[in-house]
Amino acid sequence: MLPVAVDPTGRSGPTRAQAAGPRWRQSSRGLHVPATVSDDCVEQRILEQSQRLGPTGAVTGWAALRLLGGGFFDGLDTDGRTRLPVPLAAGGGRLEPHPAITRHRERLPESEVVVMHGIRTCSAERALFDEMRRLDLWGAVAAMDMAAAAELTSIRRMRAYCSRRTGARGRRHVLAALDLADEHSRSPAETRLRLVWELEGGWPRPLCNRPVFDLDGRLLGVPDLLDPTRGVYGEYDGAEHRTRERHRRDVQRRQDLDAAGLEQVTVVGADLRNPTLVVTRMRLAQERAAGREQRWTLQPPPGWRTEPSLDERLDLRDLLAEKPDDAE
Repeated sequence: MLPVAVDPTGRSGPTRAQAAGPRWRQSSRGLHVPATVSDDCVEQRILEQSQRLGPTGAVTGWAALRLLGGGFFDGLDTDGRTRLPVPLAAGGGRLEPHPAITRHRERLPESEVVVMHGIRTCSAERALFDEMRRLDLWGAVAAMDMAAAAELTSIRRMRAYCSRRTGARGRRHVLAALDLADEHSRSPAETRLRLVWELEGGWPRPLCNRPVFDLDGRLLGVPDLLDPTRGVYGEYDGAEHRTRERHRRDVQRRQDLDAAGLEQVTVVGADLRNPTLVVTRMRLAQERAAGREQRWTLQPPPGWRTEPSLDERLDLRDLLAEKPDDAE
């Protein structure tokens, strides 16, 4: 709900006496919403804090990515409970400090602003650049992965954006994260498992969510991670795997992949806080896989529909957006 100013008549907003009462709460200086409207909804919180902006500012960082459709950008810290302040780009305007926001004072060209749900919002590339600068290296990689999962932008587009931001604070950090990013990751936990696999385990970059077939062309499964040389695949076992039907499918997939010669490494959320444990499981799986006959392939059967790349999908979306309404 859009915050409103005090109205002495009570028509478009609360009177001064009403605003001071229990039925209204102040969302920012001079603006109020009904007390029944909770800012536990992340979009409501972003809307309320965006009212602090002047006409040249915009929401940026995780909040902009949320407005643009990035579902994993939930406004919570890594503990899943602590609220993050809403990042606002002042765009040359005046922006008073407040605990509910973080301020970005760098130049904000109008070409980097779009309007989402009536809110001035930074473009995906600008917002992601600001978000990745805020995070540590692993967090920045996950942010890029999740922006790609939501099809907001691509690694290529982010590299092109960085090339235009020479001298910007944090640019090297963003580029280092882009080197580790993968557009096929499906969750932050999956990304973290991949980074443990590669940076802690010292294994080469695994294939992410690549379909695996038997030698007759039957789909065996789509592992989260796969080392085709070692014959080892990795799976993050999240909460969505707890349902009876999902568990049944997981068991069947594991049996099929095992029969084809592949060995599995399974981790749950707590395991990711102990990289040594994960690496030990990787090495044990490698030992089990050694010498096993590999009866699988990454080559899809004839007629298998190959999905266009992320860049191809984004380019097509941009092309359709530029197409005039009356064009055939």
